[in-house]
Amino acid sequence: MMLALGLFVFMRQTLPFQNMDRTSAFNWKNNARVGKRAAFQYIGPGEDTINIAGALYPELTGGVLSLAAVRLMAEQGRSWPLIDGTGMIYGMYVISSVTENGSEYYSDGSPRKITFTLKLTRVDESLEALAGDLQAQGEQLFRDATKMLGNM
Repeated sequence: MMLALGLFVFMRQTLPFQNMDRTSAFNWKNNARVGKRAAFQYIGPGEDTINIAGALYPELTGGVLSLAAVRLMAEQGRSWPLIDGTGMIYGMYVISSVTENGSEYYSDGSPRKITFTLKLTRVDESLEALAGDLQAQGEQLFRDATKMLGNM
């Protein structure tokens, strides 16, 4: 596994990517001062985006169905946890855009090569809030399971 977005796993058989670019913005406001440089104040984190790009060769890797699955996830309008193969949690992301480009076509019109780019945008407040929410969900699940076992 290279990366997982929700239940969609990026790997050689689905959407293997060659590039992953992450941009994290931080918001600063300035206040002009007479005779001095402007004073700056940090007002919080800005937009966090990840661009994933790669090339698919449908005989060897995933193809149109993998991209269709990602498009369906995007159309649901939900955020998904993004976790890489080492277990690092990036946060909750939405799929902002899916771009694909087919080339080197077979005689039936299907592409031999499909390049793709996914733009993901982070929508959660912080990893601390995400972990707290996951902990609350886990505790509730444990309480429900314990209650169910008690009723048996």
